[in-house]
Amino acid sequence: MSHKLKIGELKETYLTDEDIWRIFTIVLSSKSVKSSTYKFALIKALIENLYQVNEDIELTYDQLAYSFTKIYWNLIVHHNLLNQNSGKTARVVSIIKEEQIKNGIPSEMIFDKIDDSLQIKLVNKIKTTVKINVYGALYGDTRGSFYAFNHKKEVLKLNPSVQAFMLNYQRLIVNLTNYHMAAMIEQLNEVPSINYLLGKVESIAKRSTLKPFEKILLTYFQAECFYCGKKLSESKRETHVDHFIPWSFVQSDQIWNLVLACNKCNSSKSDKLPTRSYLELIIDRNQTLSDSKDETSITTLMNNYKSKKIIMLYDYSIKNGFDTIWLPK
Repeated sequence: MSHKLKIGELKETYLTDEDIWRIFTIVLSSKSVKSSTYKFALIKALIENLYQVNEDIELTYDQLAYSFTKIYWNLIVHHNLLNQNSGKTARVVSIIKEEQIKNGIPSEMIFDKIDDSLQIKLVNKIKTTVKINVYGALYGDTRGSFYAFNHKKEVLKLNPSVQAFMLNYQRLIVNLTNYHMAAMIEQLNEVPSINYLLGKVESIAKRSTLKPFEKILLTYFQAECFYCGKKLSESKRETHVDHFIPWSFVQSDQIWNLVLACNKCNSSKSDKLPTRSYLELIIDRNQTLSDSKDETSITTLMNNYKSKKIIMLYDYSIKNGFDTIWLPK
């Protein structure tokens, strides 16, 4: 069976959009064997890391396991949705509940708030589960055409055609995946757990606070609004951290897409794209971060960043419907 594979090679190198849609439809439909929500979580993890691939369009198992763990921690602990499997208790549920109880963590604690050492421990445990149960299973459902994977190297390599497709239709894929994942969770869990379920599934990747990024940005740059240039230290002008390209499209928090902003600009911009002239500004700003060799943390945060990535992100967000362009008043 495909889920037992330790290596999966690409069987198709070129696929048309029609080919990919057909396979996606099967994966999301009842035609695909789904005993758990794992496959949906992997699709969400792939999208969350879509702009973190290296030059060979590869993602590490650590990158994917972090997203996978965050998704399930917030479903299981924060929202008490314990049934993620149609049979026996899903391994990911057992791992997370065991660590929650052992460490006395309250249910309101979301993933990015827990201790770093516990995050790493959970990610490592769940990485093993994903290896055993998920990569091979989705590989089989997609007929070996979406990605290659290698358990020894702990790397997943996307098919270039599939990467281009996911970039082009990212917003639609996210919405479809959220809907089908919520539908399955609804079947597995009883009321009142399923109240506002779709909203819970949509928000599980969100970070509770961007304060750590604010501290880093204030270390390297003046306390000025990236958009209007006004000082952030003035009265009634709180310091905000804004996603240059909206979070609802990016679905992740990357420092190269985060800027300091005043309350007025952040509220006014909301879920819109800034006018293209700001693209050059953030590219220059990111170059400053990339050139900072004095801290390992910055090097890590800027890993796999290239200026062409944020340009591509900007252009694909427009294709995905973010075509209301914003300019500060």
